[in-house]
Amino acid sequence: MITNSNYETHDVAEKAGRSLDRALEGGQAAARRASERASELASRGLDAVRDGSQHLRDRALRVTDNSVEYIKHEPVKSMIYAAVAGAALMGLVSLLSRRRY
Repeated sequence: MITNSNYETHDVAEKAGRSLDRALEGGQAAARRASERASELASRGLDAVRDGSQHLRDRALRVTDNSVEYIKHEPVKSMIYAAVAGAALMGLVSLLSRRRY
């Protein structure tokens, strides 16, 4: 009777061990898939940032080129605009510095 009980206990333990191994393999596979998905999303995010950054650089270059062309064709207007912008900025700084004291 003890021998038969030992075999049954061993059989149950062996089945439990196999079930545990299968569960661990399934968990590892799920973790691996999640990691791959996270890497893929990170890569997509970096690509989007890189593309957006390049777009901004291109746009800034176009604005700079357009500004230079405008200054070449309209130097007097450009000076007036610069003077007005400078005066407005100084007025704003002066206004903000008065509020602090």
